[in-house]
Amino acid sequence: MRVIGGQGRIHAVFCRGGTSRAVMFRGSDLPMDRSARDRIFLHVLGSPDPYGRQLDGMGAGISSLSKAVIVEPSARDDADVDYTFVQVAVKEPIVDYGTMCGNMSSAVGPFAVDEGMVQVSDGIATVRVFNTNTGKHFTARFPVKHGRAVEAGDFEIPGVAGTGARIRLDYADPGGGASGALLPTGQPRDMLEVADTGRFEVSMVDVSNPVVFVRAADFARSATEGPEELERDTDLMDRLDRVRRAASVAMGLSGTPGEAMLSVPRLVMVAPPADFAALDGRRYGAADYHVATRSVSMGNIHRAIMLSGAMCVAVAANIPGTIVSELAMSAETTLVGTPSGLVPAEAEIRRHRDGWEAVWATTYRTQRRLMEGAVLVPAAFLEGAT
Repeated sequence: MRVIGGQGRIHAVFCRGGTSRAVMFRGSDLPMDRSARDRIFLHVLGSPDPYGRQLDGMGAGISSLSKAVIVEPSARDDADVDYTFVQVAVKEPIVDYGTMCGNMSSAVGPFAVDEGMVQVSDGIATVRVFNTNTGKHFTARFPVKHGRAVEAGDFEIPGVAGTGARIRLDYADPGGGASGALLPTGQPRDMLEVADTGRFEVSMVDVSNPVVFVRAADFARSATEGPEELERDTDLMDRLDRVRRAASVAMGLSGTPGEAMLSVPRLVMVAPPADFAALDGRRYGAADYHVATRSVSMGNIHRAIMLSGAMCVAVAANIPGTIVSELAMSAETTLVGTPSGLVPAEAEIRRHRDGWEAVWATTYRTQRRLMEGAVLVPAAFLEGAT
């Protein structure tokens, strides 16, 4: 941290990870004080912004583009680096540490290598990551050349123009990071009573991040609609949020619906596969994938799907009795239909005496370092910070 001419300068990297973007920081470059960090993140992203544009910051007005990431060498024997994800609300002064971003996790390993935190040889590098938000581990595997992460490649992911180097993300024992159990209620499906809204059969599953799955048909939807169409239906969005908040209580994440965090649980509408056109105009047939989804993230419809959400879909599809499994055939690789196209996710599920266990989940992403340098914040933000 440096102060020049009344402005504090903090080293940062602006990076795309999967279908998200974030400002990434080395932990050593930030104040230790959480409130000081929060002021920095809000200022850098441009929140709160009542206009919803984050024009005075580096955010872009939607949840997938209003994020910060902290990476630092780990003191743990089973990890090379620690990864802390920070979700910044757009219109409210909320800085949320209650969730993990799977998309941005794809940028953590390459960031650690490029910043010199981890020394690797050319070829396929392996970086072990501990996520502080969930207390879970994942391993990132990606190509390295001349000591830097390779970005060019021929791997394509829905929602991102062009191609890049493939990054494999293996999540070990990803269940119960927030709630303490893969199935927080102990059941593959539950009947949820939602005040002033109705009764809904749902499945609540916690894989990297907790998700409540609802049938799109229960809301007169097909899970093939465009995000903006769904967001324009304010009554629908309000009903979905009421269900999400009721699920938060049922999963033990909050004491009351009003206390539910904005970031968790996530809500995913699911439906049988149907023909649809993705945001880029590409068309997909019902036979091309396993399950249709539309996801709510921080009050918005996600333009693709949260990567943790895709893993949760893959796990839930392989647990008999969930509403996902009734719609999607059991498969080691589940093709998830999203507004931007098809997202593959793999999972291994094991049944034991006390219930179900997610042994591992795997997804594939790309990432790109867009800009590096320093973010500027008022010097007062750093005064007295340690």
